[in-house]
Amino acid sequence: MWSRDKLTKVGIGAMATALVASTAIAGSALAQDERSINVAIVGNPQMEDIASLTPELFTAETGINVNYVILEEQTLREIVTRDVGAGGQQFDVVMIGMFEAPQFGRNGWLVDLNEFAEGDAEYMLDDIIPAVRNGLSYEGGLYAAPFYAESSFVMYRKDVLDEAGIEMPREPTWDEVAEIARTIDSDDMSGICLRGKPGWGDLGGPLGTVINTFGATWWLAGENDTIGESQVDQPEFAEAVNFWVDLLADAGQEDAANASYNECTQQMLNSNAAMWYDATVAAANLEADDSPIKGLLDYALAPTKLTDSSGWLWAWALAIPQNAPDKETAWEYISWATGPEYLAVAGDLLPGGWATVPPGTRVSLYENPKYQEAAASFADIYLEAMQKAPIDMPGLQERPGLPGIQFVGVAQFQDVGTRCTEQISAAIAGNVSVDDALAACDAIASEVEGEEW
Repeated sequence: MWSRDKLTKVGIGAMATALVASTAIAGSALAQDERSINVAIVGNPQMEDIASLTPELFTAETGINVNYVILEEQTLREIVTRDVGAGGQQFDVVMIGMFEAPQFGRNGWLVDLNEFAEGDAEYMLDDIIPAVRNGLSYEGGLYAAPFYAESSFVMYRKDVLDEAGIEMPREPTWDEVAEIARTIDSDDMSGICLRGKPGWGDLGGPLGTVINTFGATWWLAGENDTIGESQVDQPEFAEAVNFWVDLLADAGQEDAANASYNECTQQMLNSNAAMWYDATVAAANLEADDSPIKGLLDYALAPTKLTDSSGWLWAWALAIPQNAPDKETAWEYISWATGPEYLAVAGDLLPGGWATVPPGTRVSLYENPKYQEAAASFADIYLEAMQKAPIDMPGLQERPGLPGIQFVGVAQFQDVGTRCTEQISAAIAGNVSVDDALAACDAIASEVEGEEW
C-alpha cells in the first residue's frame, strides 16, 4: 500500500519547479478568495481547451474563478500523488486516472463523488459509460469523475499506405504493423511514432500493452495481497522490450527517447510520421477542423501477438482530495466540466470543432448528431476499442493488484515503472544496451517482492 515514506520518492524539487512553471502556462495566479478554486490538470489538448473556455462558460455563470495548474503527465502524477497522499490542501480538484482513483479511494485520500453526483439531477450519473465508471471506482465508491476516456489503437495515413500498395488489417498483429512501418519509413516521414519518454504512464503506457500481448508481466501474483516474484528477467519480457526498441531504431521518429503523446501528435500533424500507436483520444486532434491531415487517416485496433486483444483502458478524471478546502465549490466545477452540459456546447466553440470534444465518457455524446457527423471516421472504432479492452485479464497470467491493463494496479508500480522506463528510454537513446537496461529493471522490480499492495 501507499505509505508516507514511499511518497518521498516523487521528488520535492521537481514539484516546486513544475508549480512555478505551470502557473505561467496556465496564465493565472494562485490567489485565493471565497469563490476561487485551484485545479491541477494534465497538459493535453482537451484540457487546455477547457481551461480556455472556463472563463466564458463557467466563471461568468457561477462567479467561481478557476486557477489552473497545467502540467505534463509525469510531473502531474508526481505532484498529485505527493500532495494528496500527504494530506495536502494545495488543490481543490486534481486530475488523476484509472491507476490512482481506486487506490487513492481505497486509502481514504479522496472524496466519494457519489454523495454529490446522486444528488445532482443535471449531472446524469447513469449516462457515464459503465466500464469507465467502474474503472474509477472502488467498492462502489466513485472517486473521480471522467473528463475523457480512451483505449489505444493504430492511427495511420491511408494515403501513404495506398501509395505503397499496402492494406492495414483492421485487427493487425504487431508483426504486421512493424513490417508496414519498416516498409514505408523514409527520410521525409518515419514509418511510425512511438513513445520513448520515461514515465510509467508515458513510455510505460503503450509499452505495457506490448508486454501483455507478448505473454509477459511485471510480477506474479503473490499470496495474501502481496507482490510476487519479478518477471522482468523472463524471455517474454525481453522480447517485448527488444521489439519496441528495435522498431524505433528501424522506423521510428527522431529523438524518440524524448517523445510522448504531445510530441507524437505534432509528428503526425506535421506529416513527419505515417503511423502512430497511442491513445484513441488522439484521433480527435488529428481529425479536428483545423488539422492539416484531416480526412487522410484511418484506424486499426491495438495490435496483438499472443492475446486476442491488447488495447488499454484509461480515463483522465477529476477528483476532490479528502482535505480539499472547499469541496462543495469543487463539485460544482467537476459537475460542469465532466457533465453533459460542457459536452453539449463546447463543440460549437472549440477551434477544432465537434471532433475535439472530450470523448469516451457519456452515452449521450454518441447520440449527438453533431458529434456523430464530426467524428464519423473514428467514433465507432473508438468505442469498439474501449469495449475490447481486456481489463479482467490483460495478459496470459495472473498478476497482483487492482484491475489495470497498461499498468499493474499496485501502489509500487508508480515508482518501479518510472525507474524502469528510465532504463528502457536510455536503451532507446542508445546509451545502454537493452540487456543492461533489463538487468537494472529486474533489480528494481525485485525490491518490492513480498510487499503488500
